[in-house]
Formats: sequence, structure tokens, C-alpha cells
Amino acid sequence: MSWKAEFGRRSKTNKRKPSHDYSSVKYQKRQASFDTGSQSVKSLRSIFGGSIMNIQGDISHQRMDDNDDFYSPSSLGGCERRLSLADGSVTSEDSLLDNEQLFPLLETKLYKRRWVMLFLFSIYSLSNGFMWLQYSIISDIFMRFYSIDSLAIDWLSMIYCLTYIPLILPIMWLLDNRGLRDIVVVGSAFNCIGAWIKTSTAHPDMFAVTVFGQFVCSVATVYILGIPSRLASVWFGREEVSTACSIGVLGNQMGIAIGFLIPPILVPNVDDINELAFHIRIMFYISAGVATLIFVLVVIVFQERPEIPPSQAQAQARSIPPDEYSYTASIMRLLRNKPFMLLVVSYGLNVGCFYAVSTLLNRMIIEHYPGEEVNAGRIGLTIVVAGMVGSLICGIWLDKTKTYKQTTLIVYILSLVAMLVYAFTLNQGHLWVVFVTAGFLGLFMTGYLPLGFEFAVELTYPESEGTSSGLLNCSAQIFGIIFTISQGKIIDKWGTLAGNIFLCVFLLIGTAITGFIKSDLRRQKANLQVAVQTVSKMTADLEEGGVSPPEILKEGKL
Repeated sequence: MSWKAEFGRRSKTNKRKPSHDYSSVKYQKRQASFDTGSQSVKSLRSIFGGSIMNIQGDISHQRMDDNDDFYSPSSLGGCERRLSLADGSVTSEDSLLDNEQLFPLLETKLYKRRWVMLFLFSIYSLSNGFMWLQYSIISDIFMRFYSIDSLAIDWLSMIYCLTYIPLILPIMWLLDNRGLRDIVVVGSAFNCIGAWIKTSTAHPDMFAVTVFGQFVCSVATVYILGIPSRLASVWFGREEVSTACSIGVLGNQMGIAIGFLIPPILVPNVDDINELAFHIRIMFYISAGVATLIFVLVVIVFQERPEIPPSQAQAQARSIPPDEYSYTASIMRLLRNKPFMLLVVSYGLNVGCFYAVSTLLNRMIIEHYPGEEVNAGRIGLTIVVAGMVGSLICGIWLDKTKTYKQTTLIVYILSLVAMLVYAFTLNQGHLWVVFVTAGFLGLFMTGYLPLGFEFAVELTYPESEGTSSGLLNCSAQIFGIIFTISQGKIIDKWGTLAGNIFLCVFLLIGTAITGFIKSDLRRQKANLQVAVQTVSKMTADLEEGGVSPPEILKEGKL
């Protein structure tokens, strides 16, 4: 029986009023003929490809170039369909017209102001990242100024890690219960207060106060590190979410880059203590002024979330009643999620190595290249700028391909290779070689940061993005403290090569663990049900004689 004859027969026996008015949808007519049912299936396969994870675009969004925002049809409905994850084939149930839905399709919308929210968070994160490394990158200068040893200077960086561990769970609870805006505002306030406390510490006797100021700034970090994936999910559509997360991470990395570059310039290694105190005071006042401006902007401009969710996954997450959500139960589900827990360990190993390298960079460079404090900062800048490029590339790549595990594993392997090359070339006496190898190290090691966040969200959906990111960062802080102290002791006793090989061993372990992570992309499955239901509903309307086959296929590509 021909394709048209078959649907003509069904339309006579299943007469009913269409469940949705398509008069508002823009259809682009295309001439085509479809003689058999197999041709229809092949055409659907051409839309969805060989694997569900390669579907590009979100069918729920239609771009309206003449308007300020983007819109999508709401509550389209549809009959149950199944997409095979193995070969991408499309099949229909016999009860095609029973109007049974996988999930209700909800209205989604993208707002242009989402980029403003992302920018505000990024500059707030930038300010805090700068204050993390403003001591350690000129550690020899501050050691002489405050008359302290190298471990005390290292703790001015490691205090960020130490503070994060006990505070992350209660602050993630606040994120779930008070919302994104309150967390960002309070964190920005802590950042501003800590910066002003440090303005009074430009004196050799004020080390204890500068530790307190750095502690207050470290509290602000707890309000920052878990936010990029949450902000991306709340404000951005499925085609942008990984890129948005990468940009959010870039803000902190940019701050670290400035923290590597600016302090050696603002605070030269002069012999006169009074002159040195003047330069330190100038650096502290600049950072305090910037932090204050950012705090005011956040209070005035930053918003909680858009009125209408940007994706089906976010719409479904919003539809969960608050009384059905338990923060403690969510934590327990995450701890029982084996793929996620493997990612927690592997992420902690990689990022912990990055924290150790960043904190001890000045000591490693000065040991082989005495008097090169400024170039040590530039090498740190090279690491972070290359990492920013890597982060952005990885985010765009994930949005295009959705190959989370494959990309994460490849970047992890390349991080290990880059660390080995850096370790064996550091003591060769050629500073330009260090710049090159450090750049490759940053490209992959720092580029890994948004990969971990996005992969975690996929593995744990619909759990809170802030909670999963918080656990990842908690692991990173723990390993960061362990690696920084251990590598510092190894460098003091056996030199920089042994210290860097120590980190390479743990990167190798992390690579092996990443290989065992099962890729269960739950958020993608939630978003892709839009495509399933859209095709299902259009097929149902086709059987009623409402839409021609070519129009259905065109709508599926919108």
C-alpha cells in the first residue's frame, strides 16, 4: 500500500480536531513527493542523524530577527515516539493518535540581557581571581616585606582552598533556597570588604591583618566557583549553554591572568621598605576601587532569572514543586552517582595540579632564572591566557558536538603531555622555551575547567548545577592544598623537576579515572525530547490531513 493511501485510510478512521493551531508558525513550502513509508523514515533520519547526540539546534526556538527576543511555540503536545540511541531510527507506536506525551512541551524564550548577567558575573569573578595570586606571584618581595617564610606566603593563596571546603555545602544550600541573585550579591560584598581591609596592611607589622583580609576575599570565592554552570543553565539555551559556562569560567581565569601580570609591575623589587610599602598600598587601593564598582553594578543590575526559561530542560526543572525537592536527598543522590563521583576525583586531580603550579610558579622560575620576577608574572599570564582560549574553544566545541566524555578525556591526556614537557624543559636555561611550554600547559589544563562543569551537569541532571559544581570545586580545593604543600616541600628538597614529576603522576591517575566514566548525558535527553514530540505531533496532524509531508520535514529543521 502506498504512503499516501495508508495515511488516507487512517485519516478516515481517526477523524478529530487538531490539538494545536499551526496558523502562527512560519512554514517554508518545498516541493517533494513521498511514495512509500520507508522514504518518510529516511527523511526523518536525515534530520536526526546517526546519533541523537548529534542533533544540532533546539527545535523549540524560532529566531525572530525583527524582534528584541527569541520565541518558541508553547505546549505543542504530541504522540509518543521513540528515537533509537543506537542507530538514530524513528519508530511509532500503534497508538499513534492516542495523544500520549513524553513530557509537556513548555514555552521557552531567550533574552538579550542574558549577556549582561554573564558579563557582570565574569567581572566580579575577575576581581576575586586577581586577589588570589597578588601575593604569591611576587612571593620573594612579600617575604622580605613582612619578614616571613615561603610557606606563610603560600598560605595566602591556599587559604582560598581551605575556606572553600567547609563553606561550600551551606552556601550551595543557600543557592538552592535563596537564588542566584542573593548569592552573587553577597559574594560581591565579601569581595569588596576583603579588598578594603587589605588597604590598611601596607606595613611590615600588618601581616595578620592582611591574612584576615585575604580570608574575607576567600569567602567570596565560595560564592563564585559553582556559579558558571548554574548561570548558564538558568539564562542560556541548549545551543549556548556550554559556551556561556566557558565564558563564566573565563572571568576568573582573566583575573588570575591579571594577578600574574600586574603585581610585578605595580610592586617593583626595591630595597627601600617605605617605597615598597607605597607601591603595595597603591596596588591594594586599585583592587579595592574596582571591587567596589563591581559590587554597585551587581546590586543594581544583576537579576535572578528570566521570566520564561531558555530551554526545555530548565523549564522542566522549574516545574518541580519546591516541596518535592530536598537538598540533603540531592547530595545523597550525587554521592551515589558513580560516574559523577569518578569525575569529582579526576577533576580534583587536574585542577589541584593547576592550583599548585599557579601558587608555586614564582618560586620555580626564580630558582632557575634569578631576578626574573616580571617574566615569572608574564609566564603565568601566558598560562592563563592560553587556558582562556582553550576554555572558549572547548565550550564552543561541546555546543556543536555534545561529545562530553571524548573531549574531556582528550584534553586530560594533552594536559598530562604538556605537564611532562614543561617539567623537562624548565631547567634548560632558555626562558622563551618556558613561555612556549607554559602556554601549552595552560591551553589544556585551564581549558579543562569548563569541561568538568558541563560534563557534571550532564551526568547529574536534574540536580542543581550549583551543587554538582560545588562538589567538583571542593575536590579541587582539597587536592590543591595537598599538592601545593607537597610540591613545595619536594622542590625545597629535590628541586623543581621532582616536584613537577610528582604532579604528572597524579595527572596520569586522573586520565585513567576519566576513561572509566560512563557517559550518561541526561540533560541532552531532556532537551532532545522536544525534537521527538515535535515530529510526533506533526505526524499526527499529517494523518488528519492537516499538513503536507514536505512541510513537516521543514519544520523539524527550524
